[in-house]
Parts: sequence; structure tokens; C-alpha cells
Amino acid sequence: MPPISKIKRDKISEQILHYLFSISPESNFTSKIAEQIIRDEEFTKALLKDLEKNKLIVKIKKSSSGLDYIRRERWRLSNEAYDVFKKYHPNENSQ
Repeated sequence: MPPISKIKRDKISEQILHYLFSISPESNFTSKIAEQIIRDEEFTKALLKDLEKNKLIVKIKKSSSGLDYIRRERWRLSNEAYDVFKKYHPNENSQ
């Protein structure tokens, strides 16, 4: 498979951020995010980790019952990223 250019990776990352903004304040698992943006899970996971390094998203490490996730990862938009998105898209996510 040929490598994906930086521009295309950035556009796909924007799709991920937009999806997480649209479901905010909820979070979702890597597999569901990959399904929404129609991409491979491993590729999506790599993009999610890059976004986490840039502090645009946050990994949720515990389930709602307080148990640590072992094999799954759940993600949500960081508070700072949410505030920026909300400033530029005020009517899109009015919860």
C-alpha cells in the first residue's frame, strides 16, 4: 500500500475531530470511530494517538463501572479542542 501524504492524514484527522465534536460530550471506541470515518482500525488508532500527543483528544482509560480497559480504547475531544470547535461552529453542537 502506498504511503498516505501528510495533507491526506491531516484531512482524515479533521474528520475524526469533527466526528468527536458531533457526539461530544460522549466518547467512542476506536472501532466505532474507524467505522464512522470509513477507515481501517489500525490506521485510525495511529491517527488517534497522534491527536492525543497534540492534546486534541483524550483517551478514557476506565469503563463506566470503574474498571480499566485492557484491550479497548475509548476517546473523546479534549476540553480545549471542544472550546475551539464550538467557537467556529456555534450552532452545530448545541447540547
